[in-house]
Amino acid sequence: MPKYRFYAKIPCVGGEKGMIRSKDIIDEYDKRIRLISKEVTFPLDKKTLKTIEDIKIMLKNSQIEELSKKYDLRPGMGLSAIQLGIAKRYFVVVYEYEEGKFENYVVINPKILSESEEKIYVEEGEGCLSINRPIEGIVPRSARIKVEFYNEKGEKQILRLREELAIVFQHEIDHLNGILFYDRIDKKDPFKNANKYRAI
Repeated sequence: MPKYRFYAKIPCVGGEKGMIRSKDIIDEYDKRIRLISKEVTFPLDKKTLKTIEDIKIMLKNSQIEELSKKYDLRPGMGLSAIQLGIAKRYFVVVYEYEEGKFENYVVINPKILSESEEKIYVEEGEGCLSINRPIEGIVPRSARIKVEFYNEKGEKQILRLREELAIVFQHEIDHLNGILFYDRIDKKDPFKNANKYRAI
């Protein structure tokens, strides 16, 4: 999961007006978080396109320490529409692939085409911007996945993802199906198979 980094004198990307804040993200106690999101139709309307841009800005700012503190944002790599109370099948991932350099993934109507037999998990535990409490336990995820989706222009994309990005995509796809990460933790034995799966 992303770590804080400090970049001196960086202005808020996109400006403050209308920026998504932590208070705009629904939490695990809001019944909407369990909805199964509906397929998106193209072309996207202006409101959806703006929401996508707003999510990009929020996620990037949340990974820059100065801005995350200024705007009281929890660091996050991904956010699904349902976390804003919008039951549509899309999410955004902002991945810092190199210090200070970010790549955006707009993922609409995703489908996992294949996944590896090898399982991994986040050693420090998965986090979620809709869950505001510590939860311990192993969330088994496929180490590698092949996913098909559409971008905001309606263009079909197929990506092979591994490790951290594979986990983020699986986490967000779960959101589209009303699943939270702790649903995948064994309730009787939260650290079950710790020696079987690979920690990252």
